Amino acid sequence: MKIIDLEPGDERLAADLLPVLRELRPHLTEELLTGVYAEGHGQGLRFTAVYSDAGVCVGGAGWRIVVNTSALRKLYVDDLVTAATARSTGVGRALLAYLEERARETGCSRLSLDSGTQRADAHRFYFRERMAVTAFHFDRHLD
Repeated sequence: MKIIDLEPGDERLAADLLPVLRELRPHLTEELLTGVYAEGHGQGLRFTAVYSDAGVCVGGAGWRIVVNTSALRKLYVDDLVTAATARSTGVGRALLAYLEERARETGCSRLSLDSGTQRADAHRFYFRERMAVTAFHFDRHLD
């Protein structure tokens, strides 16, 4: 496995990572991803891709360092996904370990993420990886 960070404008974002991200975020198009990354990069958004030994993208994450009053400094994961064809092969574990190392390197005290209430398989994975449910996330759609 090879894990690499992708910068805005990297052709691998659309060619390799987007199909995997769409398994989690089916609404994403190349244009939306490009626009989100262009705006989000200035806010700390980064994308990381996992490649198999055969050179196929099999996982990815969108993440950022967040500084706030509750955690002080944390690595927040916006997206964490393993391709359906590569689940239960260690991709998610390797990606989470990579992100944890990035968090430690940048002085973070936490690594956190939100997971939709319907994603029971993901929750089992997070519990196996010794993550804990520490808060409720509340949301209101704005018209």
